[in-house]
Amino acid sequence: MVFLQAYVRALRLPFLTGSLLPVAVAGALAYRDQGIWSPMLLGLTFVGVAALHLGANLLNDYYDSFGSDPLNVHFTPFSGGSRVIQNQELSPDTVRFMAFLFMALGGLCGLALIFLGRPWVALIGALGFLAGYIYSASPVQLMSAGLGEATIFLAFGPLLTWGAYYVQTNSLKPVGLAVGLPLAFLITAILWINEFPDLKADAEAGKNQLVVRLGLRQARRVYAALMLAPFASIFFLLEAFHLPDLLVAALVALPLAVRAISVAWRVPPTEPEFIPAQALTIQTHALVGAAMTLALLYGAWWR
Repeated sequence: MVFLQAYVRALRLPFLTGSLLPVAVAGALAYRDQGIWSPMLLGLTFVGVAALHLGANLLNDYYDSFGSDPLNVHFTPFSGGSRVIQNQELSPDTVRFMAFLFMALGGLCGLALIFLGRPWVALIGALGFLAGYIYSASPVQLMSAGLGEATIFLAFGPLLTWGAYYVQTNSLKPVGLAVGLPLAFLITAILWINEFPDLKADAEAGKNQLVVRLGLRQARRVYAALMLAPFASIFFLLEAFHLPDLLVAALVALPLAVRAISVAWRVPPTEPEFIPAQALTIQTHALVGAAMTLALLYGAWWR
């Protein structure tokens, strides 16, 4: 049982909300627009996206095991990797093999969707796969080039919702892209706040992500903007695409965002008291995603 627990921890399963909630939002939007949905297509999308996300998590652990993770003494339950390699529970080669296994599963789901009449999955899926791979993998390593945050914004926001919406509707409408904006800001905020405790180790390892490049003071300002931008983007979606007014239900997460900003602003990221800021950021993402999904479904049922 302990042996299996190491494999489960390596996957970092709780972070799957970052990829599955955008799929749920896009699926709800597609159901609102068409009044029908395909359980098979949606199921393949969920499994494929989850597999690619897990593969990317594992690949990140593998490459960080040669970089910042061994230097990181300020890891938290939300940052610093799964630590299964550093704790010698799994070897780097095992973690890399698992990464390729899950990425292959994601690719098989993509091929199935193409076979079922969704040819543009080839391009959208390839972009998602490429983002997950070169985010961590040498020699590109977008995470070390100051491009990782923008990659996550696009891959876990507009690109993901656009692809999931296309699978359900067979249409590449702009609304499928735009509906990913609120969660794109928040998934980037999750990555951003998780880079705070890793700041020193990342800098020493040459992992020059944007928090390293900006410094803590400026990074806190950007974090606040990332946490508040989703709520402004909700009103953009209402005005530009005439989505249901009930979408403002996502504002229920605003108090969580404000609390997270407050903690991140005043508590040093190496202190245990900083961890609630990380948790609140994840909770804000989850609550906004759930509220958007339910609002769109309600709009489909009661329009």
